[in-house]
Amino acid sequence: MNKLLLISGGVILILGIVLVGSYNNLISKGQAVESQWAQVETQYQRRFDLIPNLVKSVEGAQTQERAVFGEIANARANYSGAKSVDDKAKAASQLESALSRLLVIVESYPQLQSNSTVQQLMDELSGTENRISVERRRYNDTVKDYNLSTKTLPSALFASLFGYREKAYFQATEQAAKAPEVNINSK
Repeated sequence: MNKLLLISGGVILILGIVLVGSYNNLISKGQAVESQWAQVETQYQRRFDLIPNLVKSVEGAQTQERAVFGEIANARANYSGAKSVDDKAKAASQLESALSRLLVIVESYPQLQSNSTVQQLMDELSGTENRISVERRRYNDTVKDYNLSTKTLPSALFASLFGYREKAYFQATEQAAKAPEVNINSK
C-alpha cells in the first residue's frame, strides 16, 4: 500500500511539474507574441508619423493626385480604429497600397525627386519599410514558436485547458500583390 501511494504521489508530482512547466511556457510565449506585435506597431507608428510630412511635401508640388492623399488618410483612420491584429494588418496593407502609389508619383516628377525634403523623407520611409519587414518576420517567427507550443505534447494538452489558442500569422493581403496604378498623364 505504501509503495502504491508513493508511486501515485510520484506520478502526480511529475504531472504537476509538467503542467506548471507547460503553463509557464505558454504564458511566456504568448507574451513574446504580444511583445513582438508591439514592435511591429512601433514601426507602423514611425511610418504613420513620416507619411504626413511626405504628403505635405508632395502636395505642394502636385495638386491633381488628391485621391492618393485621401486613401492615405483613410488607411490611417482605419488603422487607428482597428481593434484586432488582423484588422490592423489589413489597414496597414491598405496604407501600403496607397503609399506605393504616392511613391510612384514622387518618382514620376523630377521636381519632387530633386526636392531635398522629399528625398530625405523617402530615405527615412525606405528605412522604416525595411524595419517593418524585419519586425513582421520576427512576429511570424514568434507566432510559429507559440503555435508549436499549443500543438505539441505535452503543452497541447494544457493549452486548450487554459484557453491558449493558435494565433494568426501576419499575411499580406491580395492587394499587396497588385502593382499600384497611377495616372500621371493628367498634368
